[in-house]
Parts: sequence; C-alpha cells; structure tokens
Amino acid sequence: MNKKFNRRLRIKKAVRGRIHGTQDRPRLTVFRSNKQIYAQIVNDADGCTMVAASSLKQEQNTPKKEQAAKVGQEVAEKAIAAGINQVVFDRNGYLYHGRIRELADAARKAGLKF
Repeated sequence: MNKKFNRRLRIKKAVRGRIHGTQDRPRLTVFRSNKQIYAQIVNDADGCTMVAASSLKQEQNTPKKEQAAKVGQEVAEKAIAAGINQVVFDRNGYLYHGRIRELADAARKAGLKF
C-alpha cells in the first residue's frame, strides 16, 4: 500500500477509537472516492445506517466541491426529517479541507449540529 493510504487508515483507527455514534447522537461518516462522495449517519450501538446520501445520482460534469455540498445538504435534510438534529462528525481519516469541508459546511447550513 502507499503512504497516503496507510496514513489515512492509521488516523481512521485512532478517531474511531474515540468516536462512537449513539441513538441520541449518531455518527456522520464520509467516504470519498476519486469520482464520488458518500455520507452516512450511523448508529454504532445498533450497528445500523439511519440515513445515507451520495453523489451517484447527480450530474457528473459539475465540480466535485459542489457535488459534496449537495450531498451534505441532502444528508442533513434526510436526517432532520428522520428526527436527528445532532451528530458526531467522522471525517474517516481524510484531511478537513476541500470536499470534506464543503460537505460538513453544507450539512451545518441545512440545520445539522456537530
């Protein structure tokens, strides 16, 4: 494996040791691939995904940061509709800039608190 991937996995393990999603405050986790971005709200106590959103159904010729912002807004709207107002943000080992920051900011603007 390459150094960047190993660094992300090491950070991911360290963060997941400290962050746990509960029924009252589930975990908002983000996965970023080269082409898409995915967000899930997970209840770790029950081991289930409560809400999910991705950029798969969006137009692919829009910039990736705009796609991430739309995913953040979509996941926040679905979460509020499901009665979830507060979450714990899990950036999944990625650096907090670029698409990850756009997703988080859009989710905050849509009313999700973390």
